[in-house]
Amino acid sequence: MKEQLTPKNFVLSFQHVLAMFGATVLVPFITGLNPSIALLGAGVGTLLFHLVTGGQVPVFLGSSFAFIPGIMIVKETFGIEYATGSFLAVGAVYFLMSLTVYFVGIDNVRKLFPAVVTGPIIIVIGLILAPVAVDMSSANWTVAIITILGVALTGILARGFLRMIPILMGIVIGYIAAAIMGNVDISGMQEANIFAMPEFTAPAFSAEAMLIIIPIALVTLIEHIGDITTNGAVVEKDFMKKPGLHRTLLGDGLATAFAGLIGAPANTTYGENTGVLAVTKNYSPMILRGAAVIAILLSFIGKFGALIQSIPMAVMGGVSFVLFGMIASIGIRTMVETRLDLSDLRNSIVVFTVLIVGIAYIQGDANLLVIPLPGPASLSGLSLAAVVGVTLNAVFNILIPYVMKKI
Repeated sequence: MKEQLTPKNFVLSFQHVLAMFGATVLVPFITGLNPSIALLGAGVGTLLFHLVTGGQVPVFLGSSFAFIPGIMIVKETFGIEYATGSFLAVGAVYFLMSLTVYFVGIDNVRKLFPAVVTGPIIIVIGLILAPVAVDMSSANWTVAIITILGVALTGILARGFLRMIPILMGIVIGYIAAAIMGNVDISGMQEANIFAMPEFTAPAFSAEAMLIIIPIALVTLIEHIGDITTNGAVVEKDFMKKPGLHRTLLGDGLATAFAGLIGAPANTTYGENTGVLAVTKNYSPMILRGAAVIAILLSFIGKFGALIQSIPMAVMGGVSFVLFGMIASIGIRTMVETRLDLSDLRNSIVVFTVLIVGIAYIQGDANLLVIPLPGPASLSGLSLAAVVGVTLNAVFNILIPYVMKKI
């Protein structure tokens, strides 16, 4: 039976909008792109993704942080329109990646990403985002803690529908607490128009600009696999097999190409929304499509967008604490449920190396753990940890056993 658009489903969708909003509009604020266009690109991009994947994968696509260095360099050298134009080329790269995965076969791809690799990668996805939660929460730790308690107590003590919206309730409780403390600024709502047409930026094209942006897609490919794996672990479905990694890659590519056409940042699957899935236990893809429609509407409603932008940083920090922590815990669950044998030195080496590389990048000197790629792209943090994990697993669990059999 098909799900209906009901007030209950609208609230669930709006909860996902709140989770993704801060990060999605932050990228255009940093790069000089239009936040309203970013919301429109995220909403339409999410719908395109769901269309390509048959509406089976409950993900939301928002602005990608990975492309920020490339955007800034292209903006200063050629102009911002050449950066968005390059996203069309990124979409073409994703299409080629999709074809490669389709012909190579998911079983062969999966051999490179068993639980011994994906488990610690998922943990790193959560932990590498932790500083973001800490930075936002540090704006007002009292408000952040109240928000965290609001999420936790709603999810634990509430009954019925309220138990399904702990993120939304946490934000509301945190917002009220911040307002009482005088930390809410609503001046933006007063200045914003009720309706506002987003200002589109036509793309421009330059081979030199594309050579700066395109290599970053090789990094985001690894992040995409990690996010889809995490999402599947939450929902307990194998999305890499059905609808297929080739389809999710194609959907991501189409979303990014559309973003380039209208002047929005490149899109990527969002861990924040996967965190919402983990907390609420509501995995309906229709709820995510509802969030996409709301994001599109927000791009045209100035005062509504200004209201959400008035949510204090500390409130979003408290929510992020919960969401990113849930993602990390899913990685632990992945290894536990597959009964990964960590007494096997091969497995333990892969796991602790991924964790060390990912976490050391956060805590230590980032310049010591960066492998430069052409242009502004580089392997670091999650992408470097993923490459190291895949390589070690391929050597220990694929190559060496194969060689031993031949000897």
